[in-house]
Amino acid sequence: MNEISSAALIELSLNLTKSLTSNDRFDNLLSTIRKAITCEAVAVLAVKGDNLVPLALQGLTKDTLGRRFVIDEHPRLAQICQSERFVRFPSDCSLPDPYDGLLIGRDGDLPIHSCMGIPLHFEDQLIGVLTLDSLIPELFDNIPERTLEVITAMASVSLNTALTLEQLERNIDHSNQIVAALSQPNVVAEQNELIGQSVKMLNLKKEITLVASSQFNVLIQGESGSGKELVAHDIHQQSSRNTYPIVYVNCAALPDNLVESELFGHVKGAFTGADKNRAGKFVIADGGTLFLDEVGELPLTAQSKLLRAIQSNEIQAVGQDKVITVDVRVIAATNRNLQNEVEKGTFRADLFHRLNVYPIEVPPLRDRDGDIVLLAGFFIEKTKRKLGIKQLKTSPEVLDYLSSYHWPGNIRELEHLLSRAALKAFARQKDKAIVKIALNDCDELSNDTFSHNKNLVQQRVDISTNRIAYSSINLRYEVDEFQKQLITQVLTEEGGNWSLSAKRLGTDRANLSRLAKRLGIRITKMIS
Repeated sequence: MNEISSAALIELSLNLTKSLTSNDRFDNLLSTIRKAITCEAVAVLAVKGDNLVPLALQGLTKDTLGRRFVIDEHPRLAQICQSERFVRFPSDCSLPDPYDGLLIGRDGDLPIHSCMGIPLHFEDQLIGVLTLDSLIPELFDNIPERTLEVITAMASVSLNTALTLEQLERNIDHSNQIVAALSQPNVVAEQNELIGQSVKMLNLKKEITLVASSQFNVLIQGESGSGKELVAHDIHQQSSRNTYPIVYVNCAALPDNLVESELFGHVKGAFTGADKNRAGKFVIADGGTLFLDEVGELPLTAQSKLLRAIQSNEIQAVGQDKVITVDVRVIAATNRNLQNEVEKGTFRADLFHRLNVYPIEVPPLRDRDGDIVLLAGFFIEKTKRKLGIKQLKTSPEVLDYLSSYHWPGNIRELEHLLSRAALKAFARQKDKAIVKIALNDCDELSNDTFSHNKNLVQQRVDISTNRIAYSSINLRYEVDEFQKQLITQVLTEEGGNWSLSAKRLGTDRANLSRLAKRLGIRITKMIS
């Protein structure tokens, strides 16, 4: 073969430069080289640890792209990697060829053929290799060394630039996915402070500060609407990971067939509809925190895969053999009692213990004495801004009314009620500088326990004058005394049976037990 002309080398250089802007830059790199050096097969492979990973190939079967060539197991590849310059193997070389049986159109071993390998270095570091094969023996022998040195230099720079561009594109894509994940709506977007000064809230804040400084996984349990998401956000903000994202996953909203893709990602073509690579939430949260909300809703099949990821800090995207190592702290939340779910067989015991390294219980609103007033102020101020009201306040009767309710929907229910009440009050008082929420602006709180309380209040109101019949009355005390008397009476009639008593009172056993505990009601059993 004659020496490649200077014009051909200049064209090669220009084509290599143009190929870098293409999405198929590695394939274009090979096409450009084949214009200068005729061959049946050519491949560019990147060095990844002890392996050579194909980036692009031509003339070889497509499955070759999925192979990982362990350098020490392939003598020809090992010799190329150890060399400082190109290697031309004799046509009758006895060393096994890594591409035997992989050449397109040939099922068996390669016959006597030409084989050449070019190590690609950048700043004295091996970054990849270029392999060329021709079925014509001794085809590469007459290419001048100087020509190969020029091609090697150009290919090395081109490969390094292509790898750098690909890494930058991955970083940009990863950043975009982080932005997309962080822009998903969640309840902590507008509130970044835990509101409350009750004893239980002060204890909760201490627990958060304590666990935030560690790397422990945290399991947050509490009723719906009690603020579990805000607790997770606070833990992240106080941790050393706060410069990285906290990525939110609503496990209850994930279809069973997409759980794995959502958590671990997928590669293009992994399944119908997978038209491009997609990073999973574990990869997006790398370095930061992954918040798994409603983790108790995950199906058992997904639980096993989640367990493996938490145990090893390793994940595999759907449709990909490559294992990715991640550094993620997991905070999980649920309104279920996961210990009970484990006993029922609906939640894996091993996953429960992996998540439950440091458990945190978020108290329900009814157990947070005095916090309802503070929360009401917070939500009223927020609603004022949303409605564009100059000033918004509540009457004392409204605060007493709110404080006497046991809030099965917790903070979320309180916020929504106040938003509706503010809107009604604003509609009545548009011409006033100070809008005041009155009792008739609030929804009727009609749960069974409160209905009894409401009857008590009505008994103490003089309907004809709409005035309180007594000159002084403590609403909370009166309500508590009525509840205590009623619950004690029903428990006595039912022989201390909590379940039957709860059924008669129209509430569930757990709520009745908690209320009785707060009111100081105890059952004493006597043996005669």
